[in-house]
Amino acid sequence: MMGVLQGLCMKSIKITDVSQIKNELNKYRRGKKLEIRQFNQTARLAWLGKVTMMPLDPEDPDTRAYLIYIDYPEGLSARIVDVDDDLVGRIFILDGEQAAFMAEIVEQGVRERAALYEDLNRRDFYFGKFYRPGADEEEAGH
Repeated sequence: MMGVLQGLCMKSIKITDVSQIKNELNKYRRGKKLEIRQFNQTARLAWLGKVTMMPLDPEDPDTRAYLIYIDYPEGLSARIVDVDDDLVGRIFILDGEQAAFMAEIVEQGVRERAALYEDLNRRDFYFGKFYRPGADEEEAGH
């Protein structure tokens, strides 16, 4: 786990005493909160399905932090959704509270996008554009 944390944070820990190592590990287990601006941008991308999350240490019940990868937006969303360059394409260790909210946003985005696609699949564009109630009666001269 130590190698993973070093690779993610590009931070080295000097080993001088065991208590220092435990304190550093506890910081990682808790994770870190995103700033409001970062959280809102990440939430927008989470709603779009551009966020991947996994528990930092699934075998440790005391570790509530999550690894979160924030992917780049694509297509139309890349032109519309404003995202800071220092946020996308990176992995963060997110604290448990914000991770729970982010998971809810991911789920909400999936449900709402699926509903849009289902509605689009059922929509009859032709009928709505070419059939006007009463138009047949006008043509018949009534």
